[in-house]
Amino acid sequence: MKKPLLALLLSTSIFASFIGCGSTSQKAETATSETTAEADTQFPLTIKHAFGETVIESKPERIVNLGWANQDTTLALGVVPVGVSAANYGLMTENKLHPWTDDAFKNLGETSPNVFNDETGWDYEAIAVCEPDVIIASYSGFTEEEYNLLSEIAPVVPFLEIAWKTNWREQTITNATAMGLKEDGEKLVEQTDALIAEKLAEYPDLEGKTAGYFWISQDDMSTFYAYLPNDPRASYLNDLGLATPESILSLAETSDDFSVTISREKTDMLNDVDIMVVYGDKGLLEALQADPLMSQIPAVKNGAVVLIDSTTALAVATTPSILSIPYAVDDYLKVLNEAAQKIEAK
Repeated sequence: MKKPLLALLLSTSIFASFIGCGSTSQKAETATSETTAEADTQFPLTIKHAFGETVIESKPERIVNLGWANQDTTLALGVVPVGVSAANYGLMTENKLHPWTDDAFKNLGETSPNVFNDETGWDYEAIAVCEPDVIIASYSGFTEEEYNLLSEIAPVVPFLEIAWKTNWREQTITNATAMGLKEDGEKLVEQTDALIAEKLAEYPDLEGKTAGYFWISQDDMSTFYAYLPNDPRASYLNDLGLATPESILSLAETSDDFSVTISREKTDMLNDVDIMVVYGDKGLLEALQADPLMSQIPAVKNGAVVLIDSTTALAVATTPSILSIPYAVDDYLKVLNEAAQKIEAK
């Protein structure tokens, strides 16, 4: 039986404008039809999360993914979602997706994926017309009100504890679990960990270095942001062999958020940061090095700053997913290693 909101939406002319969901779902059903009977015995299953728990009665065939990169798990497991959130940052394809996501759709035979433009809010009508069996978004920032509205359409799997603090491993396994494919998700994580280890062995200069991920405005450096270890950007640096500076760890003890504000006057606390990863360009580095306080941070003083251009694929891939890691890990390790070599040269 359709939920009340879904029934209301399908009774209007909205249905006609989003009829494209049909062709996408057919591919999704085809992709999941080969699952084993053993996988089906996992249902119904219950997933506990920040807003309570979600019960998924049977293996979902029609999957909607919302939030950041959640569709990458679905695609990596060979299933075409019936709808996904549009990319809203970094390098994007004509389908409004990041390149690795678009490639995965194409590899599964879908050249016109159904993409929601939800940058200013969830498109409940478009989501409802797709008639999803489940809405999976373990890396996201739902409010409870949004969660409740989406739950009128289908069972929802949001973040498990705190918004935007789901790392790529948790995202992959949680999303796979909601699909009835937990073991396959765990295998994807194992394979990706092995890939990272293999790549990292090529960059010995990173060993023993500390690194932090920051957001700094070139126009106003009076305050700036450091991403804490529970943020996937920061934790990915640990995956790539870099230690979190003690200064950042101490800040994490005073905040449950994924980032913390630092005053320019307190930059001396960052004297243990060997490498800084920062969104920005050469102009930002020049401004940092010209500033009497910011220039005293060891990473800035040595030029060991990885500048992430917001228009690039790497700007997205530094917040990793199961698909972006193999796509961009070489590029990321290369620029991190270049920064590490600047420390050695001093």
